[in-house]
Amino acid sequence: MRRGGELIKEARKRGGLTQRELAELLGTTQSVIARWETGKRSPTFEVVVEAVRACGLDLSTRIVQRDEQHALLVREWLAMTPRERLERATKSRASFENLRQSIRRTAG
Repeated sequence: MRRGGELIKEARKRGGLTQRELAELLGTTQSVIARWETGKRSPTFEVVVEAVRACGLDLSTRIVQRDEQHALLVREWLAMTPRERLERATKSRASFENLRQSIRRTAG
């Protein structure tokens, strides 16, 4: 999960604003924006939403069922040696390439 300051920084950059410009829009100082973006201070969720909107964007949040599959895959890959990871990735790439060629033959 991203920190609030990271979201503010991304929104500011996407909005083409400097820290000073965003600070002016929010009625604060450039140094406050810098502290949020570096993680030295943590803005509230409400402040993050306000900052993102000031950049001309909107923040979408939702609550979803937790998916443990990703965490399981990460743990599985971390338990492998670098050689095993490379072999697995190579096999996966070959499988995807075979699938792509099969689709092309069927469509063509």
